[in-house]
Amino acid sequence: MMKLPTLTAGFLLTFFCGLMPAGQVSAGLRAVPAGVATTPDNFGPVGGTPLLSPTERASFLVAFEQHVARTYIGAGLAAAALPLPVYRQALLGFYNLQQQGQIGAGSHTISIADFSQSSNRERLWVVDIATGRLLHHTLVAHGKNTGEEYARDFSNVEGSEKSSLGFYVTGPTYQGKHGLSLRLRGVDAGYNTNARSRAIVVHGADYVSQDFVSRHGRLGRSQGCPALPAAESSAIIRTIKGGTVLYIHGPTEASYRSSLLELDAALLAFARGQQQLVSRPG
Repeated sequence: MMKLPTLTAGFLLTFFCGLMPAGQVSAGLRAVPAGVATTPDNFGPVGGTPLLSPTERASFLVAFEQHVARTYIGAGLAAAALPLPVYRQALLGFYNLQQQGQIGAGSHTISIADFSQSSNRERLWVVDIATGRLLHHTLVAHGKNTGEEYARDFSNVEGSEKSSLGFYVTGPTYQGKHGLSLRLRGVDAGYNTNARSRAIVVHGADYVSQDFVSRHGRLGRSQGCPALPAAESSAIIRTIKGGTVLYIHGPTEASYRSSLLELDAALLAFARGQQQLVSRPG
């Protein structure tokens, strides 16, 4: 029997593909205003005028939802137990960060940790959203004061030993006490901007393993870092280092509300990217 997320994704793809003629969507993509002036925080245009006209928003949204559904299906994310709404949120943040210039136009890798799920499950996915490929799928630990099996409490406070929700941009690697490790820059105001001073990084750890779960009934916990299985961490770190996006999603009761989920700016960045693909020679 097919899982519900797969059915949902298939419905979305069929629905949005049929909602608007392909030529009209393409015309909308070509009509992206290349010189839109935005406010300093890049979340809205000067003077309060909407970033997109209603026609642009409608056509860009159709293309975006097609992209979400197509890459979700292509990467097999339903079978890998990544909820479609979480994946869509991650892409909204990804394109908002691209619109702000916090990641490069050529960036196409996103890591998603779903801390609404049990820590006993493989709840980290690394996806190439350009090709629709699942690159890595594994366990990931949350902070010791965030919860036991389930993540409940989150903080941006130094010394809290809690995980922080939201969007990060990956930085350079270094050799630390856990071996190859990856610096993170928290870019989600009010949620994770103290990541650097808190030394929140991606690293491997022996307590992140199915063997640990079997012995203790839950995964081991970190001091707030998204720690990975020691045997897999180096390969994952090399995949995601140097300017890719990490999104840490939390349970509903965490009440995460971020300006990085703003729709118009995300649609604008997505449409510009599609326009660049169409205009490439060959």
